[in-house]
Amino acid sequence: MTDFTPAPSGAAARNADPGHSSEACASGSAHLAFTGSACAREHALTLLRLCDPYEKAHGVTALRDAVRDGRARWHPERHCEGGEPATQARAGEAGIPGRPAVPRLVSPRELKHRAATSVEGRAALLHALTHIEFNAINLALDALWRFDGLPADYYDDWLQVAAEEAYHFSLLAQHLETLGEPYRYGYFPAHDGLWEMARRTSGDWLARLALVPRTLEARGLDASPPIRAKLASAGDAAGAAILDIILRDEIGHVAIGNRWYRWGCERAGCDPIETYARLAAQYGAPRLRGPFNLEARRAAGFDDDELAALQALA
Repeated sequence: MTDFTPAPSGAAARNADPGHSSEACASGSAHLAFTGSACAREHALTLLRLCDPYEKAHGVTALRDAVRDGRARWHPERHCEGGEPATQARAGEAGIPGRPAVPRLVSPRELKHRAATSVEGRAALLHALTHIEFNAINLALDALWRFDGLPADYYDDWLQVAAEEAYHFSLLAQHLETLGEPYRYGYFPAHDGLWEMARRTSGDWLARLALVPRTLEARGLDASPPIRAKLASAGDAAGAAILDIILRDEIGHVAIGNRWYRWGCERAGCDPIETYARLAAQYGAPRLRGPFNLEARRAAGFDDDELAALQALA
């Protein structure tokens, strides 16, 4: 079986074990200067390193607009940051992804469960969603710069994902603040599960697609309806409406993951279902448990065989 995995660029190889360092974290405006020859992937890396979540979200929208009107181009053939061979690269360069000083990251086991019937409980729920969307911006930006030599449509797709995740983050962050002081993004602790899987798959493009958009992000399709119901039952109609927007867009994001995963499997000459099972075991993907939102998963491009395999493992 041929292994079709676009090689990480030299900078990506140095970040095979990416971590966060406040010393290396970019701060202030990203100062994106777009010209017709600007490399959009380098700009994506600049945004990925940016710590301020609000500036990051704004910068992603600016990058999408620059690519659309031709002020920035992808240059898939280039290696970001000089493109040193992976054998000469240094592992563990700090600053990826850029994050604010808060929220404090803890183990998922340390997070308190709060009923959404109270204002604090609803704020904690919205905060968790906001953190997921911030992580999702970083995941999409990482997918843009890390892997070389892919079709332009791949980069266009993931930039659109990044822009929509930035929109979701902004909606949730603004809504969270309507609950009053002191509730804003960073108030509650959070966990880093999404980025942990990105770290594990930093050198394996096909695994990244299989285990981030098609696994972890697809779990959001299952979780969204019950979360929406909690918000609605607590009288938060605005929050429930934001969940409707997120579910609509996330179906598209998972569909993009499915599209490129299948494209990679076809290029590699491997079976998508068998390959998924192998990659899930290799990289320690969490075991998925139902109930599953089968309607949303079908809309996102999972076929009947994939859904049957999913339900058999649950």
